[in-house]
Amino acid sequence: MKVTETSLPGCLVIEPKVFGDARGFFLETWNRERYAGHGIGPDFVQSNLSRSAQGVLRGLHYQWPNPQGKLVSVQEGEVFDVAVDIRRGSPTFGQWTGVILSAENKRQFWIPEGFAHGFVVTSDAAQFSYLCTAPYDASADAGVAWNDAEIAIDWPVTDPSLSAKDAAAPCLGDIATGRLPIFPGLG
Repeated sequence: MKVTETSLPGCLVIEPKVFGDARGFFLETWNRERYAGHGIGPDFVQSNLSRSAQGVLRGLHYQWPNPQGKLVSVQEGEVFDVAVDIRRGSPTFGQWTGVILSAENKRQFWIPEGFAHGFVVTSDAAQFSYLCTAPYDASADAGVAWNDAEIAIDWPVTDPSLSAKDAAAPCLGDIATGRLPIFPGLG
């Protein structure tokens, strides 16, 4: 597999080896030992699957406390996937990185704990898979505004379809510091 660092340390794009012929293809989507060699070491405790129509934007979501790391991929369609560093004290606080994930390119995106995550569907529809390092915790569930001008994500849509929760998410600068993850070493 090919692993590429993004502009945010720890956020990785993974391109698994794909073995295919006229009958179809096979690829390994998770191997603890192989992924641990690239710093993706946690065990996953929850698997999620969503399906969304074109223009649906989900995010930017995170949990604090009880953060989740996420290994995400697309089984059908295409999305523009984004991670934002929201860890207090991080040298890349408030910065984002994005990657196209699709059924065709078969890429995976690793978003470590302490980052907000979101995606927008750019194809007719998309089926999106998440492997999570911690279970969903409703009391820790939080979000950041998808269109926060200080973060300035270059989304490929201008008027996405949002849930009520995502439409009401606050800007990063308006979130109480106690509701944000802490950069390791600042404890």
